[in-house]
Amino acid sequence: MSALFAPIELRGLKLKNRIMVSPMCQYSAEDGVANDWHFTHINNLALSGASIFCIEATHVEAIGRITPGCLGLYSDACEAALVPILASVRKHSTAAVAMQIAHAGRKASSAKPWDGGQLIPADKGGWRPVAPSAVPHKEEEAAPIALDAAGLKRIRDAFVDSTRRAARLGIDAIELHGAHGYLMHQFLSPISNHRTDEYGGSLQNRMRYPLEIFDAVRAAFPHDKPVGIRVSSTDWIEGGWDLAQTIAFCKELKKRGVDWIDASSGGVSPKQKIPLGPGYQVQFAEAIRREVGVTTFAVGLITEPKHAEEIVSTGKADMVALARGMLYDPRWGWHAAAELGGTVDAPPQYWRSQPSTQKALFGQTTFGAR
Repeated sequence: MSALFAPIELRGLKLKNRIMVSPMCQYSAEDGVANDWHFTHINNLALSGASIFCIEATHVEAIGRITPGCLGLYSDACEAALVPILASVRKHSTAAVAMQIAHAGRKASSAKPWDGGQLIPADKGGWRPVAPSAVPHKEEEAAPIALDAAGLKRIRDAFVDSTRRAARLGIDAIELHGAHGYLMHQFLSPISNHRTDEYGGSLQNRMRYPLEIFDAVRAAFPHDKPVGIRVSSTDWIEGGWDLAQTIAFCKELKKRGVDWIDASSGGVSPKQKIPLGPGYQVQFAEAIRREVGVTTFAVGLITEPKHAEEIVSTGKADMVALARGMLYDPRWGWHAAAELGGTVDAPPQYWRSQPSTQKALFGQTTFGAR
């Protein structure tokens, strides 16, 4: 039996295989509100064969969006727009639906990637971002506003509000975005956190605010539904956040009941030097799983089914999460199942597509005509 197509449980959530569609920003919302693009994108990839689809980074306040086009869940309009999208997914797909909730911190007010992706000044339609410290992401940029006690409380409460909205929407799982140089990662990394209060300095202090957010989100989400977190396992910079600190952070999260660690890396500084290659981040998931004893997801240029199978079957990670590979091949899960001898769910409208050599690909099916 294929390890990639073996079932797994995350708290009370039962999944039929070990594949997740990673959260992927679409930069296509209007004031945080999803639209027809999101309907098409989410419904399409909910039929990929992955057991769980994760909605893109969904921001907890307007000034926490990466770009003006990023998705939010900070208003009634944001919440209402997701209702028909999720209703369609539930009607046609058996995939679980997770949501990554996030705050961009000092990386907010950026242009869309296809427009250059750089900081949009307030006088050009952007806004002044907030951060742990008044340290810009790039040296030549204007500094963000350092968060005071009131700002910390506002954002923590915003995470709770978005979590409650996600619960009302029937979201099956939450992934906190603690990676890629966004707000939670900014608190963790000494590159971006220069605070001298109880939220800066020592590792214990730098972990404090992200752990407060995790605790608040965990308390606000139904107990039987899982909450995981994506982390940047290293900054890829000398003197920055690294794997040893990540392991210490994950041990604290385990004490608090985290259900998975999605092990990514980088994003806190343009000075990073990342050695890209297939599965280049799998080493982090493997180390966290070994040292912490928590469920891990491997991410990063995983595109081949046999590679994904090897990652799971050898215990390097419990699941794999694909992003670009799914965009390029929206039926990646089907093709992986065909190659590895697994089965996937597919809507009956598509049953006739299974190859003549793969009559059990979609389980028991019937299709007649006259």
